[in-house]
Amino acid sequence: MAAGKGRAEATALAAAGVTVVLWASAFVSIRSAGAHYAPGALALGRLGAGALVLCAVLLIRREGLPPKAAWPGIAASGVLWFGGYMVALNWGERLVDAGTAAMVVNIGPILMAVLGGWLLKEGFPSRLLAGMAVSFAGAVVVGLSVSEGDGSSPLGVALCVLAAVTYALGVVCQKPALRHASPLQVTTFGCLIGFVACLPFSGQLVSQVADAPLSATLNTVYLGVFPTALAFSTWAYALSRTTAGRMGSTTYVVPFLVVLMSWLFLDEVPGQLALAGGLLCLAGVAVSRSRSRKPRPPQPVTAAGAATATSAAQQSDPAAQPTSPDPQARRTAT
Repeated sequence: MAAGKGRAEATALAAAGVTVVLWASAFVSIRSAGAHYAPGALALGRLGAGALVLCAVLLIRREGLPPKAAWPGIAASGVLWFGGYMVALNWGERLVDAGTAAMVVNIGPILMAVLGGWLLKEGFPSRLLAGMAVSFAGAVVVGLSVSEGDGSSPLGVALCVLAAVTYALGVVCQKPALRHASPLQVTTFGCLIGFVACLPFSGQLVSQVADAPLSATLNTVYLGVFPTALAFSTWAYALSRTTAGRMGSTTYVVPFLVVLMSWLFLDEVPGQLALAGGLLCLAGVAVSRSRSRKPRPPQPVTAAGAATATSAAQQSDPAAQPTSPDPQARRTAT
């Protein structure tokens, strides 16, 4: 039982790790593609590519439609997270750099933990709160390090805050849906609903795809296939096996990864402050996901247990075995 639970938790953590890496890469891709696509058009293109992949996988696996009980959560997460979050983040990243956007969006897990503790009755474990405080401090340090000396647009920051709010609300709405439907079903139909919500931007997408360079279009497809179709599926899988608060805490690693990816792909070497902030992010995640080790309470000794213990002691110590009286002595006494 304990081994199976540990294996399931390790699998959920691995799925969350895939999500975090791909979502970090999304900040870099959005920054690149956003120079050629408007926020709504980019969101529609991304969701369209993601929906195609997810629907194909759903058909291959023959999972069909989710139960009715799952639809309220799927619809709400589709509009808020897949739709609203992506448009707000795309718009925000046109006005602030990727590191600042990643830092601001990471107030989402705090809202997620509060809403999860309040609405989903997940509670407020002290280790979760302590880990979130450490990781948020690290995210702030990373954001300040990559934005040092640059003025940030107040509108851009406000849009990233809006993205964080819709992100947190979307996750809290998605969690109950996962009790009734599979992670693939929840992700696929949430993506489709987000795609439908972004259809008013279809005119922009059609006009801009003709003028955009191939690299920007490929970035849009990448955003749909990997940070959306794959990463949202691994997120839903992990979320179905843990609390919204603990899942949210893992995303504090994202700003650190954004800095590393900028270093690798944009030749921007991170400073010591960024690395220190990243280590704080990782430390906070470790704290939030750790479990307190409580000593086992002493087991009451029953009569059967005492008899078993006595028998075991007698077998290990032959001298303690009761000796039957000598037959000759018994006859003499008689």
